[in-house]
Amino acid sequence: MSGLPAVHEAVGRGEWQRALELLADVAHDSDEAEVLELRARALYGNGELEASVSAWEALHTLLTDRGDVAGSGMAAAMVAMYLMMDTGLMAPVRGWLRRAERTLDGHADAPANAIVAVVRAYERFMCGDMPAAGQNGQLGIELGTRLGVPPAVMIGRVCTARVTIFDGRVEDGLDLLDEIAIDLMSGAVDPLTTGMMYCELICAAQGMALHDRAREWTDVMDRWRHGAAIGGISGRCRVHRAEILRISGPSDLAEAEALGACEELRPWMRREFGWPLVELGNIRLRRGDLAGAEEAFLSAHERAWSPYPGLALLRLEQGDTDSAAALIADAVAHPFDVPSKERPPFGDLRLAPLLDAQAEIAAAAGDVDTLNRAAAALAAIAGAFPSRSLEAGAALASARLALATDDLSRAVHEATAATAGWADIGAPFEAAAARMVLGEARRRSGNMDGARMEWRAALAGFVSFGAHRWAARAERLLAEEPSTVAPRSRHDVQAIASFRCDGDTRTVRFGADTVLIRDLKGFRYIERLLAAPGREFHALDLVAVERGSLPAGPTPPDNTIGTTGDGGLPVLDDAARDAYRRRLAEVDLDIEESTRMNDLGRIELAQRDRDYLIAELTHAAGLGGRHRTTGGTAERARTSVTRSIRYAVERLARHHPAIAAHLGQRINTGTYCVYTPDALSPIVWEL
Repeated sequence: MSGLPAVHEAVGRGEWQRALELLADVAHDSDEAEVLELRARALYGNGELEASVSAWEALHTLLTDRGDVAGSGMAAAMVAMYLMMDTGLMAPVRGWLRRAERTLDGHADAPANAIVAVVRAYERFMCGDMPAAGQNGQLGIELGTRLGVPPAVMIGRVCTARVTIFDGRVEDGLDLLDEIAIDLMSGAVDPLTTGMMYCELICAAQGMALHDRAREWTDVMDRWRHGAAIGGISGRCRVHRAEILRISGPSDLAEAEALGACEELRPWMRREFGWPLVELGNIRLRRGDLAGAEEAFLSAHERAWSPYPGLALLRLEQGDTDSAAALIADAVAHPFDVPSKERPPFGDLRLAPLLDAQAEIAAAAGDVDTLNRAAAALAAIAGAFPSRSLEAGAALASARLALATDDLSRAVHEATAATAGWADIGAPFEAAAARMVLGEARRRSGNMDGARMEWRAALAGFVSFGAHRWAARAERLLAEEPSTVAPRSRHDVQAIASFRCDGDTRTVRFGADTVLIRDLKGFRYIERLLAAPGREFHALDLVAVERGSLPAGPTPPDNTIGTTGDGGLPVLDDAARDAYRRRLAEVDLDIEESTRMNDLGRIELAQRDRDYLIAELTHAAGLGGRHRTTGGTAERARTSVTRSIRYAVERLARHHPAIAAHLGQRINTGTYCVYTPDALSPIVWEL
């Protein structure tokens, strides 16, 4: 088979690169419109978003010149669809929707009308206009059913379900989503629509903190994406997987999934690239990699994406409580309202994570008034939206408030409820954090043994998750507070171990067991960490140590996530830059029209799109107008060091499981790496 039939077959099988190669060889007399549509679909599947959109735009122009109203309208609708899915720029979306509507005026039976309706529904949903979103979603269902456009029917149903939830009919909306999930699993629509709608189901569940349901749907989407995912949908699935792992752990797998998502989505998302970056920052914060978390949060902020509440919690962890309180207060007062499908566009659900953080920061600052307001707001949200996570978060805020006002009996009750709620969900980090509060409430109530039980359980939870910074905090509490059990002697709590290298062989001894093992790069990194317990080493420093050239001073972090670096890819390629300039023109037209209509809200959103595009184009230009690049030394060092240490510990586990388990629990990797000794049972290392 050759020519366009072969291209159709390759596109149908998802062989995108093969389809593009075949298109390069098609006969010159082939139908140009058919070639352009196939090229647009293959380019999208192959990871070339801007080139795909350009092909749809060219198809629209060609079919307009031919007088093909139905085809021209469909091409314009597809441009709007792709821009909505992957750019988050609503002004260009509205421009292409208007173009499609003008083209289709007087042609009510054209199938493109159904696509226009559902894209309009999501444009309104992402901008917070729920009544219009619901009306257009229903229109999309009706037109899709009558005109034979199954994707429009499915997209309209999902939009209707999400609007139903925001209208307060939560159970009805969730029932609709469950029905849709069954239809998606049955293969009712094409792979692109299936992937988009799986993502929407998970976003809806995550927005309501329904982590159990989100986990189920993520598992289904994960299995689907390995055989059918196209375009940027696989990367979106990986972000959802990272979100789930941030709750369930382990943290190293969560970070690996988030990093993988960033790599997959780099060619796709523009403004919404902040979504995986913030998730990466949240995970690194929990892992105790404060420098890496800050890098991710600030990179998200550069893309006009809100880094809160994560950045405020990072400031708290860095010891700057005043800045943390100011940042979170501003975030609560002015919540993120850039259009997005990934998060609740408005309302209380959008505020819940911010209020959780505000309660924690206010408790640390001793700000009872703010803590009281945050706890009351969280209780109201948990009452309106049934979710174990929201209930547990509200209970923990109430426990912090009770502790701050010396209502110790209530503090114990609320912290116990929070611990049980998080444990039932399977959230070890959150459960451990609640146990830390519960332990403090028991300590102040005079129940020291009960407090130590909670702190020991918290320690185990933090360690299992991989939150070693927080585990060390629990260890300090256990070491500082007296126990009714007789203290152990120095000889009981201190042990000696060897981790010596002789040539290419390393001797590892602990207790009665001594093993010889071939030296590895990861062991040399570990040796440097063991030589300075508690000291954080930048990954670049560890690489320099292994090469025998450790810098005398600290190595500055290299902000490499989607910004600058050495030897990487351009931040924006030529196609993207040209597309951004076209988007700017479309935004300017939207601003002019909005000004004539005196639509202040729309003007503000369009101006944000304009500011974002100008910032991206400026950001992509280096000295002398040269193109800036992505990738860089620090990120490669982080990945290399983490993998080397993990591999070395896995190899050691085959020969000395006890010491490998200790190292696996006590070494935290990331932008900065650290060995944190056990405060109760420290080991003296012979190196």
